[in-house]
Amino acid sequence: MVRLDIFADPICPWCYLGKTLLDRALAARPDHPFVIEWHPFLLNPEMPPEGMDHMVYLTQHFGSAEAAGKADAQVVAAARAAGVDLDLSRVSRTPSTIDAQRLIYWAGVEDRQDAVVDALFAAHFEDGRDISDPETLADLADSAGLDAAVMTKLLRSDVDKDEIRSRDATAREMGLTGAPTFIVNRVHAVPGVQPTELWLKVIDEIAGPGPAAARH
Repeated sequence: MVRLDIFADPICPWCYLGKTLLDRALAARPDHPFVIEWHPFLLNPEMPPEGMDHMVYLTQHFGSAEAAGKADAQVVAAARAAGVDLDLSRVSRTPSTIDAQRLIYWAGVEDRQDAVVDALFAAHFEDGRDISDPETLADLADSAGLDAAVMTKLLRSDVDKDEIRSRDATAREMGLTGAPTFIVNRVHAVPGVQPTELWLKVIDEIAGPGPAAARH
């Protein structure tokens, strides 16, 4: 088996697109060798707990409303080209993701990270839900097969908040500058959104010429 570490944030549209394209490759190669683990990369480490209006945040982040609009249009165009429906008008607020990242971290204990990440992306980008809200997170945890009561209790505490910040800091110390970033086998960093075809090539190269040839 080969480790695939993914550094991401559940409010990052590029991360959402990147996972979608990776998932297509994994579905096409169900015998893929990857063991996947998700790690926090906080896009907004200083975001207040209550979050911010989405356009206000983007305007501050990119310097102007025009630049913010261009940034949104760029990712929407990339998603459309990949056949992914991404409508950022559904996103009204930019939340803090500390608690969402905690939920992903805890899901790893029960091998439910993939389901939790999918649920978070769908809630934020498709349904416009507030993924900083504890009740929303508990509902998503339940839908992903976790114990909602246990998650609610944990979310009401400060358990592992420092751990998430520490892991985010470690990622930056490793040289990561953005999300998503994929690290294959602890060595090969693959930054940014990658097409499904690239992931298929990677999987086939890892598998060797025999299995790869049989799939073509």
